[in-house]
Amino acid sequence: MSTGTRVTPQQAWDAFIAGNERFVSGDSHHPNQDVGRRTELVNTQTPDIALFGCSDSRLAAEIIFDCGLGDLFIARNMGHVVAESIVASMEYAVTALGSALIVVLAHDSCGAVAAAIDQSGREPSPVTAAVQNTLAPIQPAVQQLWHRRHHDTPYADAALIDANAVGRIHLAATVNELLRGSRAISDAVDRGRLGVVGCQYRLTEGRAVPYTAVGPLDIALTALD
Repeated sequence: MSTGTRVTPQQAWDAFIAGNERFVSGDSHHPNQDVGRRTELVNTQTPDIALFGCSDSRLAAEIIFDCGLGDLFIARNMGHVVAESIVASMEYAVTALGSALIVVLAHDSCGAVAAAIDQSGREPSPVTAAVQNTLAPIQPAVQQLWHRRHHDTPYADAALIDANAVGRIHLAATVNELLRGSRAISDAVDRGRLGVVGCQYRLTEGRAVPYTAVGPLDIALTALD
């Protein structure tokens, strides 16, 4: 088990978001991607940042955050839905590898969110049982946003709901679920050695925008709505 972190959560965040800014500006440095780095990591890894994100092919984390081998410990699934394997992966990063920051990465134009909206409608499209079960944790975010303005029917209409806003509600819920589901993660935050940040990635501009943060972090957050 790790006895402590190499950097503070704030230092980890500053380095992480600086890499994204380089990517946005077209000035990526492509660090830690050479033969020397590959050799260095044969018997060890010390990622300062753990990332849990959506599986979407447009979210290649080492590219959009200008990182390299050994810099990020990554777990991804459809719609960044918390599962036991995800909690275990994030706990391992924090307790065994010494990661100081967990980033939950959502994105706009998310297919999983669109599918969850569809499944919340009057006539949902047919999906497999596995997909239906995976989308179920996203549907409360659909209902939460839908019922803010629509009280005549419980069935969401994709044409009348902001899918990106649904994604941000689900993002906040994902951060909360990680903390609720893991005493190890919550204790690390409480001790000041871990920060957790929820970001939504904007596909057009390439920028990861932070919407929620927990822990010893000084971050300018964008309002969820």
